[in-house]
Amino acid sequence: MARFSKVLRKTDIKKRLSVPTGFLSSLPSFNGGAHAVDFQAVDGSDRVWTFRCSIRKKGHPKPVISKGWLSFVHSKSLKVGDKVQFLKEKNDAGAKKHAYEIRAEKEIKIFGAVFGYAPII
Repeated sequence: MARFSKVLRKTDIKKRLSVPTGFLSSLPSFNGGAHAVDFQAVDGSDRVWTFRCSIRKKGHPKPVISKGWLSFVHSKSLKVGDKVQFLKEKNDAGAKKHAYEIRAEKEIKIFGAVFGYAPII
């Protein structure tokens, strides 16, 4: 299972989600020199989200998720400090319809200190 998780920063909430370069290998291929690929991910309430991951045309790829991302952020009321995870299941026989899963977690603070994270459905 390929995955990455990230504690969200201001840019992730306001504009786009920066993703690790290593996650590119788990996405559908960027065919014919394309610099963007769309994929779908399902959340904990079985809602399907369509996202676009794009990379720079030259130099370091610096992948970001843009299309669909801000709708997801607003729907889940995500804030700076919350966490998001993308997971990709192995595509075996009988695999789920959607190979990608997205999970969001709210940051829990007690007296100003981060106590942990709670899943958002």
